Amino acid sequence: MGIQKAKNRIGMMLAAAGFSVAFALAAGPASADAGFQQWVASFRSVAAKSGVSGNTYDRAFRGITAPDPEVLEKARYQPEFTAPVWDYFDNRVHENSVAVGREMARKWKPWLDRIEARYGVDRYILLSIWSMESNYGEILKNDKVMRNVVRSLATLAYGDKRRAKFARTQLIAALKILQSGDIDESHLTGSWAGAMGHTQFIPTSYQAYAVDADGNGRRDIWTSVPDALATAANLLRKNGWQSGKTWGYEVVIPAGKLPAGSKTLAQWESLGVERANGKAFRRGGDKAELKVPDGRGGPAFLMTKNFYVLKNYNNADKYALAVGLLADEIAGHGGLVQDWKRPFTKLSFEEKQELQQRLSANGYYDGKADGKIGDGSRSAIKAFQAQMGLTQDGHPSKEVLKFLRGR
Repeated sequence: MGIQKAKNRIGMMLAAAGFSVAFALAAGPASADAGFQQWVASFRSVAAKSGVSGNTYDRAFRGITAPDPEVLEKARYQPEFTAPVWDYFDNRVHENSVAVGREMARKWKPWLDRIEARYGVDRYILLSIWSMESNYGEILKNDKVMRNVVRSLATLAYGDKRRAKFARTQLIAALKILQSGDIDESHLTGSWAGAMGHTQFIPTSYQAYAVDADGNGRRDIWTSVPDALATAANLLRKNGWQSGKTWGYEVVIPAGKLPAGSKTLAQWESLGVERANGKAFRRGGDKAELKVPDGRGGPAFLMTKNFYVLKNYNNADKYALAVGLLADEIAGHGGLVQDWKRPFTKLSFEEKQELQQRLSANGYYDGKADGKIGDGSRSAIKAFQAQMGLTQDGHPSKEVLKFLRGR
């Protein structure tokens, strides 16, 4: 079939579905995807039944004629590397995230005062979430990470069977956000899976919790830090955050088996569980659950209700614990007493950056020297270790850095 005949056929199908032919084919045949365009055309009526106007729909999809291949690649990607617990925390709770958090606490103090007073959520928890979700907004500046939310969600709805139902729901919500006027289509950006703004809300969560904290008439979590932090605080408050209480405590546990389940702090204390810093528990009647994410040889924690409220943001123990630990360090309460069980000597954040820079200078690494050790850094370390006749474990260790410095 010739190109013009193909265009005519696609045009007739789209017109029958109530879609603008000129709009749908505007990008030309080289970048167009007929199957995707047909799906977009058919979904227009689904959106309309949910209250999305034709004008909003056409405006949202203007220029979008093919799915985003990188979104589908990320959706399919199953990492072979299962991060040990120390790796997860080392990449999130470190000197730089603490220092920037303290800087942001000073910079945004007037707004944090207001948000904390209104919602009752600890400012350091909000700063920690901001760090975890977007590196204090730095990710939003990265065009390689941020994508058109409408295109990303349409791609998943069209091309990913596992996420299709989720993506359709989120796409309708994103279109309604656009229709509300809170943001325009050029700024409706997010991650490959549709998480948006400084505090990375999916569209349905945005609809449920978004706040116009700065009073400009728009709930703008993309460019307004007050709106983003207040939105995070609103989510936590509405899910049961207990004002003035902690997320949990690092503890020391006695030898022998301990009972499972929730008990009061006083009951745990009677079983020989003590705070790692030697201080007393503040509220003996509060209930908590014992967790040892790195086994008995690593740090142990008693998690109170606020820990489980944090899991409404991301339903993973490691995430909620990282938020709590980073918040404590930003607030100046100190880090872990018992460190994670690493099989190597830990590097500082600056030393990790130096490690990446030296690996790059020697031709092993082509990523950013951002101090975060991901798959690319580990692969580079393994390649260097192989050449040097070292054990190929990929660990960012003092030993590897010492070898690199000697090159």
